[in-house]
Amino acid sequence: MYAFLQKFLFSMDAERAHYAGLKSLQLAHRLGWNYFAPKAPSMPCRLMGLDLPNPVGLAAGLDKNGEYIQALAGLGFGFIEVGTVTPKPQDGNPQPRLFRVPLHQAVVNRMGFNNAGIDALLHHVKKANYSGVLGINIGKNATTPIENAVDDYLICLEKAFQVASYITINISSPNTQNLRNLQQKDELTQLLGTLKKRQLELADQHQRYVPIAVKIAPDLDEKQIQSIAKIVRHVEMDGVIATNTTIDKAVLGDHPLSQENGGLSGKPLKEPANRVLRILSRHLNPAGSKPIDIIGVGGIFSGQDAAEKIQLGATAVQMYTGLVYQGPKLIHEAISKIKEINFQAT
Repeated sequence: MYAFLQKFLFSMDAERAHYAGLKSLQLAHRLGWNYFAPKAPSMPCRLMGLDLPNPVGLAAGLDKNGEYIQALAGLGFGFIEVGTVTPKPQDGNPQPRLFRVPLHQAVVNRMGFNNAGIDALLHHVKKANYSGVLGINIGKNATTPIENAVDDYLICLEKAFQVASYITINISSPNTQNLRNLQQKDELTQLLGTLKKRQLELADQHQRYVPIAVKIAPDLDEKQIQSIAKIVRHVEMDGVIATNTTIDKAVLGDHPLSQENGGLSGKPLKEPANRVLRILSRHLNPAGSKPIDIIGVGGIFSGQDAAEKIQLGATAVQMYTGLVYQGPKLIHEAISKIKEINFQAT
């Protein structure tokens, strides 16, 4: 069924196909059709103190405004992450801004945090009444100066806190000017320190603790990764998501899309993301320390790809582009393979 739908969607402009696919999934969900998603294998686990039915999640970006949560959950994900959302609505970058690269099973995007704003997302989340684990990925508006970025993150943190299972701080999208500067030592220490302080205040106010993860780029060198790991441990963040898209498109060779601005995801992201995951795991969770959970993202196109991220130090994984090319069967394959390697390890 998905092969038929994919052929139809791939005949369309990528961004138009994105929304057509989501609307088709939502219609199927409402009609009770189960063509896309037979029951997912069970593999209970814990992530940042949260109980998951399985360790395979949906990465942010697919459902920016939280409009399709129940339909996406029906595919078998153990957790869903929506966003990136900003305080105010914004259109994002001019179109076209989303491009498929089938030859390399990749996607190039420069969406630019297009979203309807945090208030609209909260409305959709409440309407969905989803009982599973829901992450909300937050960012800053493009018009907010980078020196004032913390204000935008605080607005979104305070509003998302009431409904999120966990919150992700997105400082690694390549499509918002200067955003990645927040990964630098001083900027990151100040940002995460401020957000951690507010998290604890909100936890006391609402009498519930909502974990915070920070999402990092795949284009960092080892020294930068080590610095981030040290700050994350010092500030006592709850998790790290590794990684976002890469700005390095050399793997596309002379393909015309190699010259497009934006982030590259899909199969070519696997090795850069795994490199960061490997280094991050070593520095973030040295022997004898209290572990901080890592979510592995990037280049998952098979169950083995997902299992490899667990073996490299991830507690759970997320997928997006692989789902576009492989379909919902990938979720089940990933759960089964992770379950298999965990069984062998015990």
